[in-house]
Amino acid sequence: MQKHFHFLLFTLVLILFNFPASAQLQKKFSYLDVFQLEYTGDPQISSDGNFIIYRRTSFDIMKDRSKGNIWILNRDGNNHHKLTNREVDESRARWSPSGDRITFVSKTDGGSEIFVYWMKNGAIAKLTQLENNPSSLTWSPDGKSIAFTMKVNVKPPVIVKMPVKPKDAEWAKEPRITDRLKHEADGTGYLKPGFTHIFLIPAEGGTPRQLTHGDYKHGGDLSWSPDGHHIFFSGNRNADWQYEFRNSEVYSVNVYTELVSTHTTRNGPDHSPKVSPDGKQIAYIGYQDKVQAYQVSQLQLMEFNGNNKQVLSGDLDRSIKNATWASDSKGLYIMYDDKGRTKIAYIDLNGNLTDIVDNVGGTTLGRPYPSGSFTVSNSGSIAYTISYPDRPADVAVVDKNTKTPVIITEINEEFLAYRIMGAMQEIWYKSSVDGRDIQGWIVYPPNFEKRKKYPLLVENHGGPILNYGNRFSTEIQLYAAAGYIVFYPNPRGSTGYGEEFANLLYNNYPGEDYNDVMDGVDAVIERGKVDKNRLYVTGGSAGGIMTAWIIGKTNRFKAAVVVKPVMNWISKTLTADNYYSYANYRYPGQPWENFEGYWKFSPISLVGNVETPTMVMVGMNDLRTPPSEAKQLYHALKLRKIETVLVEIPEVSHNIAARPSNLITKVAHTLAWFEKFK
Repeated sequence: MQKHFHFLLFTLVLILFNFPASAQLQKKFSYLDVFQLEYTGDPQISSDGNFIIYRRTSFDIMKDRSKGNIWILNRDGNNHHKLTNREVDESRARWSPSGDRITFVSKTDGGSEIFVYWMKNGAIAKLTQLENNPSSLTWSPDGKSIAFTMKVNVKPPVIVKMPVKPKDAEWAKEPRITDRLKHEADGTGYLKPGFTHIFLIPAEGGTPRQLTHGDYKHGGDLSWSPDGHHIFFSGNRNADWQYEFRNSEVYSVNVYTELVSTHTTRNGPDHSPKVSPDGKQIAYIGYQDKVQAYQVSQLQLMEFNGNNKQVLSGDLDRSIKNATWASDSKGLYIMYDDKGRTKIAYIDLNGNLTDIVDNVGGTTLGRPYPSGSFTVSNSGSIAYTISYPDRPADVAVVDKNTKTPVIITEINEEFLAYRIMGAMQEIWYKSSVDGRDIQGWIVYPPNFEKRKKYPLLVENHGGPILNYGNRFSTEIQLYAAAGYIVFYPNPRGSTGYGEEFANLLYNNYPGEDYNDVMDGVDAVIERGKVDKNRLYVTGGSAGGIMTAWIIGKTNRFKAAVVVKPVMNWISKTLTADNYYSYANYRYPGQPWENFEGYWKFSPISLVGNVETPTMVMVGMNDLRTPPSEAKQLYHALKLRKIETVLVEIPEVSHNIAARPSNLITKVAHTLAWFEKFK
């Protein structure tokens, strides 16, 4: 007996010794783990394909903020290290044409400035002392200059002349006066008056020279002509530019004469111009505005002088996000969303498309929205941010012909190897409205037991013209770790399924997208793993609208959390920072012209039906869905004596999850409310 015991003990020791330590110590993903996550972003491959620089973002648990620095590594993943020894925020790193230098933006005591790093000796120089933050850094073809954009301040309007106050008098602050259509922005607040212009600075330092002028905003991506004489950009230089807020054109500016040429003139957003390496053609993205809820952004081509415009991606019913010319000028690399996946593809000049990868993303950690970027070397090697459901973004390298990505960073592996993450499963089902195929995702709790039934948490995405996908999400993983099966669908109106599908929300939101969500709930329940008596629903922004609409339509859910919703389209439309953008694109006419239509789609119109215990949550500095919207729901439920609570998060804009602690606050309050009704 004793020998048998010793044999079993010896066998157990051998098993433990040979079993990976991570498997022995794995535990569920938890709140404080959010601070341990890192992700890569903005990977830039050198023209020869030998090196990659990227921005590595992590979180400071003491300051509750993200921080980012530039890192560099070889294409094979070796020699991986931080580019500089600076411990301040760095971003927007760009290779010089010859690959001998890197320019980037970094914070200083006086604000963000432009720096240059020399590869040969590691020397760093600050080139600027700017009025505002620079953006869109772009090297000239000869490497002698750097173009960038920057806001130039102007004085606000003056209505009256105040009397001079006595010396040392403590008068009230001066009023804030504006006469602009767009005068504030969520996350920023009041926008100081000014106009964005293009500047040029010598790569060895000197005084920046302003290339564009006038009371117009210029910017977006900058693209040099191969001879270095012109810079292409987008903007709106029309007289009525303020009210043409969806319109933009492609322009070029001569860097010597500062004369601006107009290359597009149609009504609609034309932007992101890219000059072909041979200088013969300009690629850009846009569409002719048909005034509807959603339109596909197409890849366009024109000759250098603006003639012979054509649509290159006309056979692809998906929006192009960005485009990069192949070095031989025979095609472009593009990125687009397709059925919950973000793809990189190659399109030749005849419009023939070749998909390369479908797993771009991982740079939005809160919810599983599309994100990520890529760059291409002269030989066609692609560096991009790769995403998986259980990992934030890493840097991967792939070639067009092999289509097999190689991950070269794995910056979270030492941490997440010791965490059990929820497994994701894709689901397709039919809409009961019209038989359309609807896509969604299910994430199961860690250590999921097949014979056990779990509560179901429905997470509705924002936008609403946006999409969820098979991407990493801290919020989804925390919900799953708490023991919920999490279901998040892409109902009609979501992007990545074509223009007609997304445009179904025109003058019909919320509408049958409600049915698409509920059909998905039934489809998940039919799989037999859900306790149908424990259903919970939440969502933020447009997801908050859908959640409020759902509880006004059905009492199937035991509890709901409505986050930063629009409750009343009339009040929202005239108080939000984007107040000017809804009429005719979402609903016909302005609110005073279509009162009944705006009210018809306002969730507050259904509040008399609500019986579901509901938590209402909003950031107190939210300008996109102002706190007054959330309060309308809370006050109505209190008056009706429906169990409710209002959670107001101080110093927070629409992006509640911008700071890690606020992301945790959002998830923890949601779960606490659901647990109360479990």
